[in-house]
Amino acid sequence: MGTFSIWHWLIVLLIVLVLFGGRGKVSALMGDFGKGLKSFKKGMKEEDDDAKADAPKAIKSESAPTVDPVAEKDSVNKN
Repeated sequence: MGTFSIWHWLIVLLIVLVLFGGRGKVSALMGDFGKGLKSFKKGMKEEDDDAKADAPKAIKSESAPTVDPVAEKDSVNKN
């Protein structure tokens, strides 16, 4: 068996069987992988849409004018 152990040869045999073991095995595996990715992305998008629908809406209001504390302190000192 050479310098490789039995586990090395089993892994090589498994790879050979997957690649050449039948008609369309690799393409079927890749197709299933692609379908899994599509469904994962769809699930993530639906989750984001649900989160956006549940998020509280911001209420727009007119803000009060800001007061500069330094300018206010100077005006108090002048009086």
